Amino acid sequence: MSDASETSPGTDGTGNGNGNGTGNGNNVPAPRVSAAGPEVIGVRKGMFGARSGGDTSGYGGLVRTVAMPGASHRPYGSYFDEVVDELEGALEEQDLLPQNAIEKVVVDRGELTLHIAREHLVRVARTLRDDPALRFELCTGVCGVHFPEDKSRELHAVYHLRSITHGRVVRLEVTAPDADPHVPSLVSVYPTNDWHEREAYDFFGLVFDGHPALTRIMMPDDWQGFPQRKDYPLGGIPIEYKGAQIPAPDQRRSYS
Repeated sequence: MSDASETSPGTDGTGNGNGNGTGNGNNVPAPRVSAAGPEVIGVRKGMFGARSGGDTSGYGGLVRTVAMPGASHRPYGSYFDEVVDELEGALEEQDLLPQNAIEKVVVDRGELTLHIAREHLVRVARTLRDDPALRFELCTGVCGVHFPEDKSRELHAVYHLRSITHGRVVRLEVTAPDADPHVPSLVSVYPTNDWHEREAYDFFGLVFDGHPALTRIMMPDDWQGFPQRKDYPLGGIPIEYKGAQIPAPDQRRSYS
């Protein structure tokens, strides 16, 4: 997560990557800023953006914009154009309009992220796995992210796929609102996602529909709430250390 208005080291801000504005015309990284600019979703105060209780980090004066990189435009650079072209063509062969499945394509810091509509996630993942020109055989897991300011899409599920055949990587990202935290399970496509989806459910409350046994994996079964959401209270219990009691985070001295 970063301010998408920044430029990467070694670039001239145009996405040419060589600092002189010329580029080679064949392998030009996509610009980091879309025509509409970055997607600003909120402002974070303090080191960790704590909302309940005082700031205990000593950095309560920090204020920064929370912004997502905007959609990139062709040419994306590297192998990214080929991956997107092949995926769009494969989806069209299945009578699915690519623009209905792929909400946007983002190239940021030399990495490719495809934002996918959650109702089409399973089909897109299966296509990426099975199409001979793509062959992303391995999913290394799913990560949950919570952005309370990102209204109607507060919960994000992020998947990292790797092609052993072609030596490529791609990231998939889907969103869901807090009020409807459902995302299709990918266990039927990538069985190793079993425990990863359980962990994302346990910590973020993402409900993976179709998972064979979606239960908590870290927290006790009767635990209330999802502790890695941004709006979850700091809470905790005092810790004994060398004969002293270290207060829980929400009971420590406030520097705000």
